Amino acid sequence: MGTLMVKGISKSFQGRKVLENIQFQVEEGEFVTILGPSGSGKSTLFQLIGGLLLPEEGSIILDGHDMTGKRGAISYVPQHSALLPWRTVLQNVLLGQELQGKKDEKRAREMIKKAGLADYEESLPGALSGGMKQRVAFIRSLLSPQSLICLDEPFSALDDFTREEMHEWLLSIWSSYRRTILFVTHNIDEALFLSDRILVLSTNPAHVIHEFSVPFPRPRQHELLLRGEFLEKKRELTSILRN
Repeated sequence: MGTLMVKGISKSFQGRKVLENIQFQVEEGEFVTILGPSGSGKSTLFQLIGGLLLPEEGSIILDGHDMTGKRGAISYVPQHSALLPWRTVLQNVLLGQELQGKKDEKRAREMIKKAGLADYEESLPGALSGGMKQRVAFIRSLLSPQSLICLDEPFSALDDFTREEMHEWLLSIWSSYRRTILFVTHNIDEALFLSDRILVLSTNPAHVIHEFSVPFPRPRQHELLLRGEFLEKKRELTSILRN
């Protein structure tokens, strides 16, 4: 499963409307990116989907169930990995399953190996680079039982070279497990390279001003970013954001 429906969501803080009548749908196994300028309410939207905040209007429907204001329905990867520093890589990866009362250590070890981290299973997060920490965080989300993974600018703190490596790694892992992903970024290249569809948000109060289907076939390599068709779509999205 993993079908998400966001129906007419609005939210204000201290009398200032941040989100206004946000509506969209994410299908099972789809990779959808929410693209918008900094401060447009992207992270607030994730908090609403995750049940950390209540909307003033609208509802969140996940797999046919109304999850408005209910926690624990999604798997969430923040900007920083949020690994527990006293737990090993293996223990961090298994955390989501442990909270649900079950643990598949064999599968966890297989996924850690596939992520190139087999030599770090018993290492603490302090021994890992930023990119390695984000790999661990994403594996944890894949192993968690929730059907929807929300990624909140997970590569924003990484240098450009590491970010490009993480993009290709993320797509390779995602293509193997095909979980439903809702991704947030303000980076146009990142949105175009990763996504099936892009939802463009306006500035406050944010609403969806454009829905963009990404035409590039998969699998994708970073050479795509230099091609004329990619630069054409980038110009198109840039114009939409500026206007």
